[in-house]
Amino acid sequence: MTTALLPVLVLSGGLGLFVWAVLIGPDRARARAVANLHRGYDPRDGLDAAPDQGSLLQTLAKRLTPAPMYRLLDKLHAKAGRPASWPIELLLVVKIVLPLVAGWAMFTLTAATNSSTLFVLVAVVMIVVTYFLPELLLYSRGIERREQITLELADTLDQMTIAVEAGLGFDSAMARAGQNGSGPLAEELIRTLQDIQMGQSRRQAFEALGKRTDVVDLRRFIRAVIQADSYGIAIADVLRTQASEMRMKRRQRAEEKAMQVPVKVIFPLLLCILPVLFIVLLGPAVMDIVAAFS
Repeated sequence: MTTALLPVLVLSGGLGLFVWAVLIGPDRARARAVANLHRGYDPRDGLDAAPDQGSLLQTLAKRLTPAPMYRLLDKLHAKAGRPASWPIELLLVVKIVLPLVAGWAMFTLTAATNSSTLFVLVAVVMIVVTYFLPELLLYSRGIERREQITLELADTLDQMTIAVEAGLGFDSAMARAGQNGSGPLAEELIRTLQDIQMGQSRRQAFEALGKRTDVVDLRRFIRAVIQADSYGIAIADVLRTQASEMRMKRRQRAEEKAMQVPVKVIFPLLLCILPVLFIVLLGPAVMDIVAAFS
């Protein structure tokens, strides 16, 4: 009886959320802001396309997502570099649609096969995992991005040091390093310069850079640059010192990973390689002993 009622409860809950999202109406504050932005705009001038109002599914997904969950998703999306292939609107739709599809499939299979309570618990776990799948993907993407920024930081600081010692200003050196680079660090440097050109102070732009990347070494470099800017210290000396420190830290991290290899190899060696060797070496002897005593 419980197994048969689960699909009905899921459908009833989904239908109730759908009706609530439709009846609550659009966000009036956002609608007024969009209307003010497009006031006096004629689509026939320049672009022929009308302003994007967003699909109904994206609007429903945004309304069905709690505000704390949306803020967490937006924070993880920012730390992942705002990937263009994963827009936050698409992730919101995936958070709503994928658990419903997984829940419908699992509960239908449960009702058809009359499975046990354990199968129902597995279905619930699948629904929870699929709901938090966008967060897991963004978190993994953010970790990979932070590691890549950490690896690129020392070489980028060397380029900026050479540019500053050649006579360029600090902003020009950042622009040159960002234009010559192709990784996430170069993109962040260019965005920081754009923030400064838009009117932000250098301190605010660098602090925003540290929050977006969440890299310890980069935050240390940002604090050094802010202090040098506040106290009038020569930026070339700061860059040279920070570049040397970053190279030393990168070498220490490589040595640490190399020292961890023997420890990590022990468990595959004990579980996979040694049992096979024992079977190959001792198997014939055991067979001869069994044959002799039998």
